[in-house]
Amino acid sequence: MSNEKQVEEQNEEVVEEVQTDSAEATEAEVSEEVNPLQQENDQLKQQLEEEENRYLRLQADFDNFRRRSRLDAEAAQKYRAQSLVSDILPALDNFERALQVNTADEQTKSVLQGVEMVYRQLVEALQKEGVEAIESVGKTFDPYEHQAVMQVEDDEYEPNTVVEELQKGYKLKDKIIRPAMVKVNQ
Repeated sequence: MSNEKQVEEQNEEVVEEVQTDSAEATEAEVSEEVNPLQQENDQLKQQLEEEENRYLRLQADFDNFRRRSRLDAEAAQKYRAQSLVSDILPALDNFERALQVNTADEQTKSVLQGVEMVYRQLVEALQKEGVEAIESVGKTFDPYEHQAVMQVEDDEYEPNTVVEELQKGYKLKDKIIRPAMVKVNQ
């Protein structure tokens, strides 16, 4: 019996070795199959993340484009009359010069009345569009609103104060169309 026991023990050891080898082989085979799948899974996750980032960037770019387009359209609407106003301002200046003529002749006075009516209508139409004359005389010199063409010394005014307006300045809503040409006290 001892031989039979030994044979049985040897058989059991061989079976255990075969089972262990077989389990190790199966684990190795599974590991070999899982490893490429894991790498492919990691690669796909990375690609998905890159595509999500790309999508988010494109969405942000589109939002920025839409916002810029809206702002440009609003600015175009707000300042649509700018070129027309710029073209009309010299005519307005000529009307002002014509109204400064002093004459006692009755015929000239009636012509001046007509010129004054046309001038007022032009000014009202420009005001409806948001055009305003820039107030200058007695104000502190502002390089954004005024263009200094002369400097004078006058004790009646503070330094850096506009003494005289040589040509009116105008702004359309909040944008300067033409700065006022002024004399400034030193």
